[in-house]
Amino acid sequence: MRITAVTCVKNEGPFLLEWIAFNRLLGVTDFLFYSNDCTDGTDALLDALAARGGVRHLPNPAEGRNYQMEALKDAARQPLVKSADWVWIADVDEFLNIHVGDHTIPALIAACGDPQAISVTFQFFANCWVEAFADRPVIEQFTRSHNPDLWCDQSAIEVKSLVRADFPLQYYGAHRPFFRNDLPRARWPDWRDGSGRPVPPKFLTAATPRRIRKFPAHGARRFATLNHYALRSLDSYLVKNDRGDVNRENRDFDDVYWRERNDPAWEDRSIGRYRPALRAAMDELLDDPEISALHRACVDAHIARRDALMANPDYAAMYAHLRALPTYPPAEQALIDELELEG
Repeated sequence: MRITAVTCVKNEGPFLLEWIAFNRLLGVTDFLFYSNDCTDGTDALLDALAARGGVRHLPNPAEGRNYQMEALKDAARQPLVKSADWVWIADVDEFLNIHVGDHTIPALIAACGDPQAISVTFQFFANCWVEAFADRPVIEQFTRSHNPDLWCDQSAIEVKSLVRADFPLQYYGAHRPFFRNDLPRARWPDWRDGSGRPVPPKFLTAATPRRIRKFPAHGARRFATLNHYALRSLDSYLVKNDRGDVNRENRDFDDVYWRERNDPAWEDRSIGRYRPALRAAMDELLDDPEISALHRACVDAHIARRDALMANPDYAAMYAHLRALPTYPPAEQALIDELELEG
């Protein structure tokens, strides 16, 4: 089975080897990376990995602000995607945690009955009071999240999707594929959630903006969860805030983004099942002297950027502000404040 992972990156160098090694453990055979405006050595590391096979690195084709959607439009035309049995579109801070069989994507597909698409629900992992960046696997460092069925005050949570080659594709979205509005009902795809259940009809057809990329999370993670490490350490979050993201140029993440995702109420160490194999796979990559040196250069650049930002009073103040925030999502904090006022 050929499984191609597609992703967009900007200054993600310190985290690339973990993500590639982890996804190979899941059964991903090929990677298509799009990069833009990298200053930390991400592009050089990707080029070296591409020279060794299994990785394709392309410049992001976007001419405007919408980097990810332009890249996905291009990806649909790439041989690595067109020849794949399945396509997995995700970001480098997202890790597919499979709970069935041998914990691989083929096991997930089999558990779901080999549908044409599988959409797996996010679980947002908190910062876990980690301040300093450490060059060690992210999945080891961050083990707490919100209640998996409830994020902030929302029972519907976003997803990312695996797409089979025969899906009646109109275009790939960042969270899910789309098919034509005029497609006859008899040709609508067989589409399942992370428990193997049919996805809700309004999500399937993108009937409303509210249901384009999310559906109720309750009961949706029996076979798989998508662990999202959007915050990582405070150091890395500072660098992330400086660089923006691959979706919109010059986008800043304010404290609402942090507060919504920094809810440590729930402990979940289930992804730890992959740790021994992941460490061995990463060590194998790092045994290559060139790959090891390029990875180290990315790590050094990440730390140097952190140091430069902390010398800026505005960033230092932001760092201190985030460190001092309570670990309650805004909606929960508002309720606490309201109850205290009533009391």
